[in-house]
Amino acid sequence: MVKENIIVTSQLGIHLRPAGAMCDAAIKFDSNISFEYAEGKTANAKSVISILASGVKCGDEITLIADGSDEEEALKTVSEKFKEALKD
Repeated sequence: MVKENIIVTSQLGIHLRPAGAMCDAAIKFDSNISFEYAEGKTANAKSVISILASGVKCGDEITLIADGSDEEEALKTVSEKFKEALKD
């Protein structure tokens, strides 16, 4: 299992564009990919609905987690795509 902390920098928080980017990147990997937010809640990074339902706001921190056979590559790719999509 590998993890990375990410600060949500978009003024809109996690909205459709970064949620879609995270999901599109995550579904390409075999690993389980999720993120923790708000003191222990989790969201499935392979589900746009789960990501959007998290309600993460600008300035909040999430912990992206990948666990599986391709976890290193999954974490790196999903993190990059997500952070890229957060730029307003």
